[in-house]
Amino acid sequence: MARQQQNDSIKIRLYNKIAFGYIFNDTDKANAVIKEGKQLAKKANFNFGLTELVNTHGIYMDVTGKSDSASYYFEKALKMSRDFGFENIESMCINNLGMLNWNRGNYSKALDYFFESLKMDENADMERAMESSLNNIGLIYQEMNLNEKALEYHKKALDIRLKYNMQNEQIASYNNIGINLKNLGRLNEAVATFNKGIILAKEKNNHIDYYRLLDNLAHTHYLKGDIDLALTIYLKALEKPKDFNADEKGMISSYNNIAAIYNEKNNPKKALFYIEKGFDLVEKYPETELKAADLYLTNAETQYMMNDYEKARVSKQKFIKLKDSIFSKRNAKAIADLEIKYETEKKEKEILIQRAEIAEQDLIIQQRNYQIFGLIGLAVVLGLLGYLIYNQQELKNRQLKKENELKGALLKIETQNKLQEQRLRISRDLHDNIGAQLTFIISSLDNLKYAFDIKDKKLNNKLATISEFTSGTIYELRDTIWAMNKSEISFEDLQTRISNYIDKAHLYDADIQFSFNVNDSVDVSKTFSSVEGMNIHRIIQEAIHNSLKYAEASKIKVNVSKEVSNYVFRISDDGKGFDLNKTKRGNGLSNMEKRASEINGGLKIKSEPNKGTIIELSV
Repeated sequence: MARQQQNDSIKIRLYNKIAFGYIFNDTDKANAVIKEGKQLAKKANFNFGLTELVNTHGIYMDVTGKSDSASYYFEKALKMSRDFGFENIESMCINNLGMLNWNRGNYSKALDYFFESLKMDENADMERAMESSLNNIGLIYQEMNLNEKALEYHKKALDIRLKYNMQNEQIASYNNIGINLKNLGRLNEAVATFNKGIILAKEKNNHIDYYRLLDNLAHTHYLKGDIDLALTIYLKALEKPKDFNADEKGMISSYNNIAAIYNEKNNPKKALFYIEKGFDLVEKYPETELKAADLYLTNAETQYMMNDYEKARVSKQKFIKLKDSIFSKRNAKAIADLEIKYETEKKEKEILIQRAEIAEQDLIIQQRNYQIFGLIGLAVVLGLLGYLIYNQQELKNRQLKKENELKGALLKIETQNKLQEQRLRISRDLHDNIGAQLTFIISSLDNLKYAFDIKDKKLNNKLATISEFTSGTIYELRDTIWAMNKSEISFEDLQTRISNYIDKAHLYDADIQFSFNVNDSVDVSKTFSSVEGMNIHRIIQEAIHNSLKYAEASKIKVNVSKEVSNYVFRISDDGKGFDLNKTKRGNGLSNMEKRASEINGGLKIKSEPNKGTIIELSV
């Protein structure tokens, strides 16, 4: 009998390992193995194996896009691990729940789980394992724009990674620390930190992190005003290997950035050289004209510097027209998202207040009940009275602890509301003060032209040009105000999470060459709503997963570019491909299409037998 139980336990744990292996290769087989293993574990009354399989079932649900079901199985496995005292499984379940809530945008819950995991590692004296929880906590604070808090935990994670010589993890830490230093305006420290990461990435031949760090370094130098150094780095980006080069359409924005810097360097002829390259691509690809809005603005500035006021005026008018069409829909959506967020926070605050009042009333009622029980117990035996008083005090402590937790949650919501009020106040100040001053400048120029009979045509043209540039500045001011009130997930954080997933996929199959490139056309300060960010991340995960599972590819590439007003995430492989007309679409492709539809995005799938597969998500 004992031998049979031992054989069953070995077999059940083997089921769990096989199921976990199938999750990223064949989800149907994984599901079948999990069910068969759970049935055997229940029959053999092997609680440890059953708890492991329930946790693995949650991972299966998460990978297949069923987040609600994943949460159910993770929580079920967590309860079982605690009931039976399985601490190793408990730690895995806590981390899984943390990642799940993070991906769903539930930052507060995710932080609770990661802090709990961190505490378990501390109690178990497992310092090396603490770096993962510290890094995750830092990334969540980073997404919440709490850069000081994020910096604190990223530095703690780096200290452990340095102590245990975890070099690839150190590269990621340098990038995360640099981003937060840059956001805090500590630009010199950010430059030094990015350079440390670049040196280490070169030593480890880590191309993905190398170019990501290089882009962040260039942007930091630009913010510092070191335009010569920024230009050198941007030009260096044009020398990327073929696997990292931007496509022709994506180069429009790159040429524009370089031209803008040459204008700042008072070299309009050199700027015009790159502007013409950009316009050549616009002519070649007419559908990219909206994407070229900033190119028209840069061209207007260049023509003005070259004293060709007519061309400058035409380009400026073209820029204004394109910019209005690009941002009209975005502004409406940003306002709607802001109103929804405000109403949600308001309702959550009301619910927490109601819970606090109910808890307070329950505490009063229970106190009265225990007082009555105490009087009755006094008549029975003094010993029983002491026992009841002790129980009463324990219950009171638990209730007070619960009340303090509710008050803490209320304080957190109030802090978020105050931050939102500050953003709105700053937006109003920009609009009322700077906007009014710019409008006054335009009005003064108009009065100057009408008050004096200016015969000098050249002077008239210059005044008109100044007026037009001032009008353009007002449009830019409006865009700035809009950007201040819309972010939830930054592009840099989304980029980091995609990189982390690629790193994990590379560990799964080391023979496959992965590349992740963000074109210079992409604005790294771009932010997405929590729903958009999560769905973009999931679609990219699913695409990479399908390439690993079906394509038999040797190369998998992820490229991010900006086309017209959309961000395009392009995932390609050189695998065996398939015939779209003959192949039945499975859950993976259907889930990607559904996610794209939820964020009003476009999804294109291109594939031919023996020619690889390309998936493009346009948001």
